[in-house]
Amino acid sequence: MPSRSLTTLVFVLFLAAPAPAAAADGGIFLYFQPLPPEATKLTFSIASISAVAAGGSEFPLDLNLKGVGPADTRRQRLLAAGRLPAGSYAGFRFRVKQATLKDERGDTALAVPDEPVRIDFPFAVAGQQATLYWLSLKYQESVTDGSVFSPVFSVITPSMPIVGHSGFVANAGSNAVTVFDKQLGQAAAAIGTCAGPSGMALDQRRRRLYVACSRDDEIVSIDIAAGEIVERARLSPGDRPQEVALTPDGLTLLSVNTGSASVTFFGAASLVRQERVAVGNGPRSAVIDPSGARAFVFNTLSDTVSVFEIASRSLVGTLSTDPGPLRGQFGGRGDRLYVIHERSPYMTVLDPRQLTVVTRARLRTRAGAIEVDRVRGLVCIGSSQDNAVEFYDPNALMPLYSLRTKSGVSHLKIDVEGNSLYMVSPDTRSLIVGRLADRKVSAEIDVGDRPSWVAVMGEK
Repeated sequence: MPSRSLTTLVFVLFLAAPAPAAAADGGIFLYFQPLPPEATKLTFSIASISAVAAGGSEFPLDLNLKGVGPADTRRQRLLAAGRLPAGSYAGFRFRVKQATLKDERGDTALAVPDEPVRIDFPFAVAGQQATLYWLSLKYQESVTDGSVFSPVFSVITPSMPIVGHSGFVANAGSNAVTVFDKQLGQAAAAIGTCAGPSGMALDQRRRRLYVACSRDDEIVSIDIAAGEIVERARLSPGDRPQEVALTPDGLTLLSVNTGSASVTFFGAASLVRQERVAVGNGPRSAVIDPSGARAFVFNTLSDTVSVFEIASRSLVGTLSTDPGPLRGQFGGRGDRLYVIHERSPYMTVLDPRQLTVVTRARLRTRAGAIEVDRVRGLVCIGSSQDNAVEFYDPNALMPLYSLRTKSGVSHLKIDVEGNSLYMVSPDTRSLIVGRLADRKVSAEIDVGDRPSWVAVMGEK
């Protein structure tokens, strides 16, 4: 028999080992569809939602929407999300806390069930994948005699959007990419990725989406028509890829490795690793010039920009900037590179051909997101600290007008086809959609936990 000390050691090691079941969990997202017009006077609060396994076990989901009222009748809302062990499930249990119905006399309290309401909907969860379902309230069946509210739902699995209408949001906290339909302004699917998805690059011609997974030291390639991962590439331990950049011809992919102060080059089609080159300290992002000849890597901790020739993978220059260069975008003609900074209120304008600083402009607020509207020739600046996106004249570098939002934003993307600006809002865990024609918010789409990046078919 083993000694007591050996038994204790084995027991301690068993407790310290990671639980293998967690790796096999899958993600689930439940979306509450807009209520029918007759339900605009209904308000109810939700106590809990759980998934019911085929064997009867319950797994609670994290509530994203604890109350439903008139404001929630107009758009889709993320109701609950979570991670579930792989396996078969029989449906959901939905517990209502209270409900009221407004009439000519005011708000009337409705009786609600003492026990959770069962929603029968068989589904399966696969490890490391994600599923998304739409729940629609059947109002006439849910409210009886004007005094009792016992919710009845229909549940469906929505179809993937038409490829040309698709958009994608990386959710670092949910380990998934939310797929949304640009025409509907609704989330329609979820794709399980890997741990900590962050920056993405979209190849519209080949219909591939590349995602950097920081916590897994991995890059994945997603077939957006099928909604599934087709290639994976492992990086070196500790690389912590933060963002990716794709050459205009779609042949070469760059991974910006924050953890190892390096950039890795891949053949985009098969994600075969090619070269790994050193850059400055704390690289955060990269941008490739419109010709595909050079890559510019923004090193936040060393306050520099590393410039590489793509073909030779050779460093051709290092530019000093204001503190904390975060990311940049090229102007419409490709002869100016606009750079925002993490620790400076200034925007630096570089000449990407001569590798010189042209000028600096003080911004109204410290920027965290930048995009160039090449149709109108404007530089769009967003901030997590300000509830507005400002549009700057690229020559005078003065703000011309702004688009007001209800929260700060961390990433911007312009959809040229839809004449829209997509703005990631981490605080509200949503994607805000603005019309460029009149600079008004046109839609808001709930996404996952810690959204960080958006890509859309039709982007510039």
